[in-house]
Amino acid sequence: MAEKQEAKQKASEAKEEAKPWVRRFGRFGYMSQGIVYALIGILAFLAALHIGGKTTGTGGMLQRLATLPFGNIVLWLIGVGLIGYVCWVVILAIKDPNKEENGAKGIIVRIGYGISAIIYASIAVNALRYAATNQGSSGDSQQSISAQLLSYPLGKWLIAGIGVIIIGYGIYELFSGITGRFMNKFNVHEMNKHEQRIGRQSGRIGLISRGVVFGLIGFFFILTSIQSNPDKAKGLDGALAELAQQPYGRWLLGIVALGFILFGLYSVIRGRYQQMSFGKRV
Repeated sequence: MAEKQEAKQKASEAKEEAKPWVRRFGRFGYMSQGIVYALIGILAFLAALHIGGKTTGTGGMLQRLATLPFGNIVLWLIGVGLIGYVCWVVILAIKDPNKEENGAKGIIVRIGYGISAIIYASIAVNALRYAATNQGSSGDSQQSISAQLLSYPLGKWLIAGIGVIIIGYGIYELFSGITGRFMNKFNVHEMNKHEQRIGRQSGRIGLISRGVVFGLIGFFFILTSIQSNPDKAKGLDGALAELAQQPYGRWLLGIVALGFILFGLYSVIRGRYQQMSFGKRV
């Protein structure tokens, strides 16, 4: 029996080692995710400075990018790269190569991966549409999804559950940023001291910023459930705009925008040095 299990394990490892492209695609995906957040952060930072930018989510960022010289080329790269990211987070959610296990934290993280896959698949499709036709999807996707869910039995509870999961994932990101535990998932031995310092500091600020914004988005989903009003649902752009309306909002928006830019840098470094146990090491 032990010999059969060992043979099965070796066969499984051999099968995974035959797929190095999965890891390369995943690394490219992390870098593409970084580009998306960096661009959103730049636009939000310009909005905080009142010099021509405005708070926007991924749809607005892609639309702005399509109008720039060589914007279509960047859109193609982002779209294809995010497909790689989606493939990787689906593996994280189903195969659990990071050993998140089935505890409360592990379940929230793996569900978060699943939600992330859906969100980034939508962004990838939109980027490819803009690249091919200069026309992406219109309207507020969060509001349209919420309106559809509210029409179903128990839809309010489902929206509330989504909000709780988003908040939980935001807390996980916040905690990861504060403690610096995200560095445990890097191949630190391959990084020089300068890369380690940049990765650690950009990751701390970037993850804390993302955790705060995710918390706001989750709160708006729960508010949608309580009030049964899909207009209360807000995505990334809505959360940033709400942040800007608070006391000292411009300062808060500027800090979060810089955090997003640093998260973009962190994601690029992550794409290079992230530990990926699925498939042959590359």
